[in-house]
Amino acid sequence: MSKINLYIMMLFLVIAGNSTAQQTPAPAQSQPITIVGATAHVGNGKVIKNSLIIIENGKITELIEANLTKRQYPGKVINAEGKHVYPGFIAPNTTLGLVEIAAVKATDDEDEMGEILPNIRSLIAYNAESKIVESMRPNGVLLGQIVPRGGMVSGTSSIVQFDAWNWEDAAVKVDDGLHINWPDSFKRGRWWRGEDPGLKPNKEYEEDIQKLSDFFAASKAYLNGSRELKNLPYLAMEEVFKGSKKVYVHVDGEKEILDLIEFKIRLELKNIVIVGGYDALDAAKELKANNIPVLVNRPHSTPNNAYEDYDKPYKLAKLLHDEGVLVGLESSGQMERMNTRNLPFYAGTVAAFGMDKEDALKLITSNNAKILGIDKNYGTLEEGKSATLFISEGDALDMRTNILSHAFIDGREISLETHQTELWKRYSNKYKAQESK
Repeated sequence: MSKINLYIMMLFLVIAGNSTAQQTPAPAQSQPITIVGATAHVGNGKVIKNSLIIIENGKITELIEANLTKRQYPGKVINAEGKHVYPGFIAPNTTLGLVEIAAVKATDDEDEMGEILPNIRSLIAYNAESKIVESMRPNGVLLGQIVPRGGMVSGTSSIVQFDAWNWEDAAVKVDDGLHINWPDSFKRGRWWRGEDPGLKPNKEYEEDIQKLSDFFAASKAYLNGSRELKNLPYLAMEEVFKGSKKVYVHVDGEKEILDLIEFKIRLELKNIVIVGGYDALDAAKELKANNIPVLVNRPHSTPNNAYEDYDKPYKLAKLLHDEGVLVGLESSGQMERMNTRNLPFYAGTVAAFGMDKEDALKLITSNNAKILGIDKNYGTLEEGKSATLFISEGDALDMRTNILSHAFIDGREISLETHQTELWKRYSNKYKAQESK
């Protein structure tokens, strides 16, 4: 076989193996939907047993106790007695839809060349037909913040819902925030350059902060000037200075967090959010005083330092909450796109280590909605808000009982089938078939 024919055959196999497309997005809601009898977890700490939820035109129009009313229910009626209803879970700081296969460069669109790129927009690179994105829905993760990576200023994120034809249909909040990777005051030597791999002070730390300060100052000067020559990075900063675009700063150390707070005050930045915040508890008083929320990294990890409690990652969100800091959960890190589906179980782990279960639920619903600025329509089950919710057979924060029977995004009943559920159904009877022979 010639090399050309071999390449053609390999290409055919690749195309055939990936021919199954995403589930077709659900059509707009065409009739009222009434959910009766479920325990409704509102997402703000409140629980309504034996609830009645009515959905019309994509909105929740009624949410009360079912035993308070005796009338004919409108439209399609779902008997959810013994089940639980939750607002759709929200995943901040994710690269879902930007990378499909990490080892295949053509499917990796999470980073751009350059250090300071506020004008880079993640939304236009978002792949709404990603097979990884559709695998979020069976666990109740229905919305996410799509974030670029790399550089000192990575670019601008947007918030999407996970049932759409394309990025235009998916968009919930466009260009919601700017993402900055704050420099580390300590760093390890680069062994590939012959440097000592041990941890040592970063001699370039102050220089890097000054570089960031200079960029903010230059942007402000440009925006206050004639703007005679178009400068896309500077123009992208306009909404930041107005306060309508949040600044998400990816930072972990206590010194770095305190330096960031000083940076915020000096530059009069209005909406700062810390992403990661591993040592945020050491600066909790300053964070609360400056009204800075924290998106804590997933708790399923080990401590960074040998002298720390083994369960520090598990209880960090609770401890910050106890200090009065607004806290949400995010899931970045190793295999982050796949692991984002575990978002409800991260909240369940926080609950297992001392946080009230409904407060832990808030970490991935109302708190995340507030931090991302979409709480007007999402994050809780309330009359007038988007009917983005799901029905679970049991506790949605427990992987054993988080079994969805129905899910809705803006009132549209979405498919819970994915390529993974199809494979599960295909192979679940494999050994039964062999035994029958």
